[in-house]
Amino acid sequence: MDAIQRAKELEYQTIEGGTRNSSIGQLALYQKCGFKITGVDKSFFIRNYEEEILENGIQCRDIIRLTQKL
Repeated sequence: MDAIQRAKELEYQTIEGGTRNSSIGQLALYQKCGFKITGVDKSFFIRNYEEEILENGIQCRDIIRLTQKL
């Protein structure tokens, strides 16, 4: 990922990202790139969006937080 390389060049110590619980492909990509799941903001989309969001046949409820130490 370009963001990882750029963060290293800027001498950041960690980089963080987040994606939906229903974003199967994105969750896999983050983990393949060395990110680890560090938190879950449960019911984020239930609290903040009036309409139900479906992705991959799964209701989008939570944000999965991921972090990588650089």
